[in-house]
Amino acid sequence: MDRLSEQREYYRQRAPEYDEWWQARGRYAKSPSEEAKWFADVDEVTRALDSFGPGGDVLELAAGTGWWTARLARQASRVTAVDAAPEALAINRARTSGNVVYVQADLFEWEPPADGFDVVFFAYWLSHVPADRLAAFQRKVSAALRPGGRIFLIDSYHHERLPDDRQQRELNDGRRFEVVKRYWQPAELRALPGWDLTAHVTANRHIIYATT
Repeated sequence: MDRLSEQREYYRQRAPEYDEWWQARGRYAKSPSEEAKWFADVDEVTRALDSFGPGGDVLELAAGTGWWTARLARQASRVTAVDAAPEALAINRARTSGNVVYVQADLFEWEPPADGFDVVFFAYWLSHVPADRLAAFQRKVSAALRPGGRIFLIDSYHHERLPDDRQQRELNDGRRFEVVKRYWQPAELRALPGWDLTAHVTANRHIIYATT
């Protein structure tokens, strides 16, 4: 199995337990002080997204289990949520309202419709794009935007670049998978050609986010 196929399979298998990480439950539980810092950062980036105002037609790439889909749907006229994992999309559907259209597709193969979107949003996805696929992914995002369209991205933050982009991930049942994981720095996001991003790190340094 090649690395991207393994990554895709990992997120299919992880879908039922993904929210444990996001909610700091089970083996992802934190001390009371660390939990408070984590949720403060989640609140900070959520407020930033609300202030950004993802209105109109919104494209969400790697929509996952729907924590951000539901938030986007509050302001968007329509959200198109794309993800490769049907298991994640099934959970997503239970969280969202009627203004969400679901597309199951490999993001490296899927092409956006010609009429485009007002906003392209992706959370915890750019770090899973390998370096040799980055330029093509950027072109895809840019092609998906209507004139004047905007980008909002969210990802994990690490204070330094790790030696390579390979990480081992383990499921609750002990199965292990190798995934792509590249931790971006604010200056690197700002330097991405063609996007003109403004990048921020949350106060407790758990999350990086960037907008156009």
